[in-house]
Amino acid sequence: MTDYYPLLNSIRIASISSIITFLTGIFIAYYIERLPRIIKGVLDVILTMPLVLPPTVIGFFLLKLLGPNTVIGMWFLETFSVRLVMNWYSSIFATVIVTFPLMYRTARGAFESFDWNLKYAAQTLGKNDIWIFWKIIFPNCKQGIIAGVVLSFARALGEYGATSMVSGFTPGKTATISTTVYQMWRIGRDDIAYKWVIINIMISFAVLITINLLEKKKSRRVF
Repeated sequence: MTDYYPLLNSIRIASISSIITFLTGIFIAYYIERLPRIIKGVLDVILTMPLVLPPTVIGFFLLKLLGPNTVIGMWFLETFSVRLVMNWYSSIFATVIVTFPLMYRTARGAFESFDWNLKYAAQTLGKNDIWIFWKIIFPNCKQGIIAGVVLSFARALGEYGATSMVSGFTPGKTATISTTVYQMWRIGRDDIAYKWVIINIMISFAVLITINLLEKKKSRRVF
């Protein structure tokens, strides 16, 4: 019987982290885009740092921050009996950090191309900022934002370095597609490894097609 837990777990982790990065990414990008250039530049460097850091470095810092012997990890363990590392949900911490720069940069690029005169016109009509964001700004920037969500989801689905450090590999509990590929190769089960590689390639192919369709749709709207 085929074990689809790595696929289901990967989709679960990628979906939850994508929702988190979607909400945090668009709002942080929205407010930072309007800051002075120098401040915006400094924050850009800080927020996009995970994009260039090795995933294992991110995993290392998470272990030092959330491990059972740390202040945060010990408090959660003693207060809620929740262990923040070596569980399936531990990977969410890693994937959020790894994928956030993709969502943030894509959303910020979409906001930079927005015609802010539309916002000012809505303000003169007495509309509040929340209404303006969801009814005017978001619809006009949604193609870029959706592309960011798709990219974030795909990146989270294929994440290995950071997730393997904070969640490890336990079949049926923490296994993901990427960690399963590595473990199957390590024990000489290339047949199973190839199966998961093919599944990952198919998902990545579908993601790239989706992004291309979104870009073509955006181009048609511009011209």
